[in-house]
Amino acid sequence: MTDDWQNGGFGLYIHWPFCEAKCPYCDFNSHVTRNIDQNRWKRAYLSEIERYAEMLPNRVLNTVYFGGGTPSLMDPSVVSDVLERIRKSWPVANDLEVTLEANPGSVEAGRFSAYADAGVSRLSMGVQALNDADLRKLGRIHSVAEAYQAFDIARKFFNRVSFDLIYARQDQTVEAWRSELKEALSMAVDHLSLYQLTIEPGTAFGERFERGKLRGLPDDDRSGDMYEVTQEICGTAGLPAYEVSNHAKPGAESRHNLVYWRYGDYCGIGPGAHGRITLDGQRHATEAFWQPGKWLAGVEASEKVEDQSAIGGQDQADEYLMMGLRLTDGIDARRYKAMSGNDLSANTLTRLEEIGMIVQDRHYIRATAGGRMVLNAVIKELLSD
Repeated sequence: MTDDWQNGGFGLYIHWPFCEAKCPYCDFNSHVTRNIDQNRWKRAYLSEIERYAEMLPNRVLNTVYFGGGTPSLMDPSVVSDVLERIRKSWPVANDLEVTLEANPGSVEAGRFSAYADAGVSRLSMGVQALNDADLRKLGRIHSVAEAYQAFDIARKFFNRVSFDLIYARQDQTVEAWRSELKEALSMAVDHLSLYQLTIEPGTAFGERFERGKLRGLPDDDRSGDMYEVTQEICGTAGLPAYEVSNHAKPGAESRHNLVYWRYGDYCGIGPGAHGRITLDGQRHATEAFWQPGKWLAGVEASEKVEDQSAIGGQDQADEYLMMGLRLTDGIDARRYKAMSGNDLSANTLTRLEEIGMIVQDRHYIRATAGGRMVLNAVIKELLSD
């Protein structure tokens, strides 16, 4: 069988765990702190890059992704030194994609030129809403005017710019979302990430929801209508969905995220970062220690800073199914069988196809537009066998 990373590519994720403020809907590993020793963090990242390069030598690196947190709070010199070490550690693809997540505050916008000089080729901006009232509800500390300003600056320095919006917000109507989405498309470059608001346990929104204090959330029908409007408007505008929540002009897809969804190999560096790596033909899951101080001290002391476990063949196949069906391209049933040793249930596939949830095309299985609306249920049906 072809090695996993050759099927899905090879990427590197670097987690910056700090933010200026904690958003009430966010369950990512992000922390607010006023004093950050950037040089300490840089040295830790460089050390981990060297460790992974020794573990996984000579692989062609396709993508690098700085996520968070708010990576646009990183000193550009840190980003530059990290990318320089990466290039020395692995052979890189001629079209290496380097993405950095940014918040549209004016301070970060002033750094965009320096990030481009450092080697960042793609910016992903956390806009989240295009009206100030909803930005405040979402706990965002930028205004719509600042978002537009930052976006205009980003376009001067990056050919590839994406931004995120959240829909199915409190008191949002389908028509309001339709109008906002058209406004977003009028400024979009080549990629949009459009996420339905989900209430995660352990977040401020989650606690408020439990107390019955988070009012005005749309019901499933209205959320479904918003999803359908999203597909329709983006498709008409030439940015069709290539994944459940991601839309792009053909060829402008996030190649880093495609590594995940195509079940390639990727290293996860930084507090709480996850990875999937293949060593001597065996695929492993990695998960770095969550607490930033513990992770940083561990790297500095050359101690273990992550848990690593082998993934069995059936678990690999299930992960491939769960990730790959998010893509409009779907999965290759031959690859699933090579991992699991078994075919997917022909009866279940036929039933799902008859009710319009999937299509089968030779060796490929894809969720339909209707199937992607209820993808968790489709996946549960396939995994139950």
